[in-house]
Formats: sequence, structure tokens, C-alpha cells
Amino acid sequence: MASASPQREKLRVLPIPFFATSHIGPFADLAFHLAAARPGVVEATVAVTPANVPVVRSAIARRDHAAVEIATYAFPPMDGLPPGVENHSTARAADAWRIDAAAVDERLMRPGQESLIRDRSPDAVVSDVHFSWNADVAAGLGVPCVTFHAIGAFPMLAIFHLLGARVTEAGGSVVTLPGFPGPDIRVPVTELPEMLRSQRPDYRATGERDRYCDMYVRHGYVKRAYFVGPLSLPSPSQLAAGEDGSRFIDWLDRKPAQSLVYLCFGSLTHVSEPQLRELALGLEASGKPFLWVVRSEAWVPPEGWKERVGDRRMVVTGWAPQTAILAHPAVGAFVTHCGWNSVLETVVAGVPVLTWPMVFEQFITERFVTEVLAIGERLWPEGVGVRSTRSEEHELIPGEAVARAVARFMEPGGAGEAARSRVKGLSAKAHAAMAEGTMS
Repeated sequence: MASASPQREKLRVLPIPFFATSHIGPFADLAFHLAAARPGVVEATVAVTPANVPVVRSAIARRDHAAVEIATYAFPPMDGLPPGVENHSTARAADAWRIDAAAVDERLMRPGQESLIRDRSPDAVVSDVHFSWNADVAAGLGVPCVTFHAIGAFPMLAIFHLLGARVTEAGGSVVTLPGFPGPDIRVPVTELPEMLRSQRPDYRATGERDRYCDMYVRHGYVKRAYFVGPLSLPSPSQLAAGEDGSRFIDWLDRKPAQSLVYLCFGSLTHVSEPQLRELALGLEASGKPFLWVVRSEAWVPPEGWKERVGDRRMVVTGWAPQTAILAHPAVGAFVTHCGWNSVLETVVAGVPVLTWPMVFEQFITERFVTEVLAIGERLWPEGVGVRSTRSEEHELIPGEAVARAVARFMEPGGAGEAARSRVKGLSAKAHAAMAEGTMS
């Protein structure tokens, strides 16, 4: 009798995301795809702090038969952060920077992550770019470490380029992204990420760092780069939306094709009460039906607004099944903050966009969406008012501007139709990129 063949040992991969839902989601998607590519061979375990476990569970629950495990390590005590606040979406707007400060502090963060990596003894580590020390930890164990970027190549390279530029606080000044193919990409200084604008020593790149950034971009600082995805490509269960999403889909089913505007500004952005009011009045005046995700559960709409708008609106406070909503034929445009996950999801769904960036690299991503891909337009035309990554500098976008932009973009034969044609082509390429046998 032939002896049984030895059981093959699993390949264990340990992804470690940053403390934001917009990072944890892509890491969970990556873990799902790694495990699904070789069922029973690859064991993917997402490592997060205890308060972020529900975020991972929510992400993998929307996948069919997701064979993804979760491991935890402690979030270090941080002055000003209450116990259990370990994610950008649960921190107060004024305290979000404390999450960042803890994340990039090797003295605080490395011990817990290193202990977990050593205990789990994985065959490979996938580390968020924020946790640069994990490459050293993995090297000490003799295993590879891959750095994962949760933003696209375009904004990432733009930031690397500009780290070496002389970006100043001169009011009204504009920088041009150097060395990029195609038309010149110009960005006002006020729209650059804080790390490029701040004069504080801990944010400004030193001359030595500039040299290495230049090396990275021009001479291949990394050994190898993998461009994978879109990892967010929805599964059939996500498109069906399940019980949690049925009320959204039922309402959308009653709307004509491509008639509706979907609005969502991500999990990290904060919209002021005056701006919410102007946005509400603008949507009312546009005459178009809309589905709007408002993160503030305490928001009170203008008096009489609900009655005037009637059934052509659905306002959601909290979570909404974005992939299922974007995939619905009733959705004709997406008003987005230009977070990279949202950009990928709208491309996959083939929905054109009106852009409303607010923070981080979102204004740079907007240029990619509107000027390079040409799959949408700015909601607020250039030169009309001051936009900024700093909320105190950003002017209020009036309701009249919102109404005008939405109505014009949605009109038959308008800019929205041309953008839709282009994004449909990109959607086909996105689906092809994730087909069986491709590099992704």
C-alpha cells in the first residue's frame, strides 16, 4: 500500500494595515485574493489592533467564503486619545493627527508589531508604508517584506517628486509636477498635502531624504514593484448588497437609468455644518434625484427641505454599500472626495465623477481623474474660490455652484456622457486586469 503523501505546509502571509478604514479595506481585499488564489495553500492573516477587528470582519464578510484570519496587537497609549480609539474614523476631527503621530512613531508602534511578527513567524509580511521598520523586522527573521501603498501610483509619485521641490507658503503660488508625461499638471500650494506644505522640521524633507526620494523615483530604489488590482472588484454577494443593503437597492430600483447622483466623502473627511447646508440646498435646486451619505448623525437639514425634496432623495447616516450602489444602473454620477478606494470603485463600476477633494493627496488624485483620465469634472470650477487641504482656508462652496454643476453634468449630451464613455472603457480594462490568469 502506497504511503500517504506528506501534507503540504501552508504559505503564511501577514498583512499589517494602517489605522484607517480606507487602508484596512484594501489590505483585507488583498488577503482575500491571496487566499482565494491558492485555496488551502495560502493562509492570510490580517494584523490589527483590537478596536479595528470589526473593520476587518466587516470587510471580509462582504466576500464569498473569505478564508482570512485576524490577529491582534496592542495599540500603544497615546496622550489625548481615549482607550479604544484606534482608527481615524472613530477619532474626533481635532484628534485624528494623534492616530498619525502614533502610527509613525517607531518607539511606540514597533514593539507590538515586532512581537506579533515573531510570534506568528509568517513566510512573508505585507506592511503598510507607514510602518517602515517592519522591513527590518522581517529581514531579521529571514522572510520577505512587501510594502503596500493604499494610494495610486500617480499621487504617490507626485508626492515623491514634490518632497524634493522648494514648496513654500507663498500665497496663491502653483507648483507643476515635474517629469510627468502628457500635459503639465499644476497644483496650487494650498491644495498640497500637509507634509509638503508644513515648514516644521519633522515634516520637511531634509537634503539627505531628497536625495533618496530622487533615487527612488529615477533609479529604482525598490527592488521590484507590483501594480495589482483593482482589489476592490466586487463579488456577486457585494453586488446583491445582502440584507443590509436591500433598502438602498429597492429605492434605486424605482429610479430611471443614469438619472441619479450618488454622494459620499469617505471615512476620513469632515464636512462642516454650513457646508452641509449649502450642499443640501444645491442638491434640492439641481432637480436631480440623489443618494447622499452623511457621516454626521447629528446633522439637521434646512427647515422644510425633506418635504420639498420628497422621494427623490435618500440620505444615509453611517455605512452604505458603495460598491453595490455604484454598480446600480440608476446611478449616473458620483460626487467624490477622490479617495483612492472610491476612484477605483467608480472606475470598476463605470460611473463618471464630479470631484470634491478635501485633504491629503486628494487634490492631486483629482488632477489624475479630471485631466489625465478625463472621467469627470471639478464640481467647483477653477478660479471660482479658494480650496485647501486646511479646512480653515477652504472657502464655502455655495449651493448655487453645486446645483449648477450637478444639473449641467447630468443633462443629456453634456459633459457627463463623454466622461461616462471613457470610464466605461476603463471599467472593461479593470475587469480584464483581475481575470483568471492575469498578473493581478
